[in-house]
Amino acid sequence: MKGTYLGEFEEVVLLTVMVLKNEAYGNAVLKEIEIRTTRKINLSAVHSALHRLEKKGFLKSYKGEATAIRGGKRKKLYDITPFGIKALQDIRQLREGLWASVPAIILDKSDL
Repeated sequence: MKGTYLGEFEEVVLLTVMVLKNEAYGNAVLKEIEIRTTRKINLSAVHSALHRLEKKGFLKSYKGEATAIRGGKRKKLYDITPFGIKALQDIRQLREGLWASVPAIILDKSDL
């Protein structure tokens, strides 16, 4: 059976692949995450997460076209699977349910 647990960073990577659609490859995922989260991450961490997500069945990979700018090398592109979409939907539903259950008084505290 495929693993179903998603860590926080894996969730961010998976969401980023959805955002980038057919342009989701290692470096593009890295740049998008850094822009959206303002945190510095290593390309190796992104590649590791992409590999884990593919192994778990959340992503599938394929080779893009060879380009002169890359010296004839092809990019390894990623696409989310239906299993990955379902996992993100489940996480979103869980988070929204939890946030809806947080008492408003806690959210109104100005010292947070």
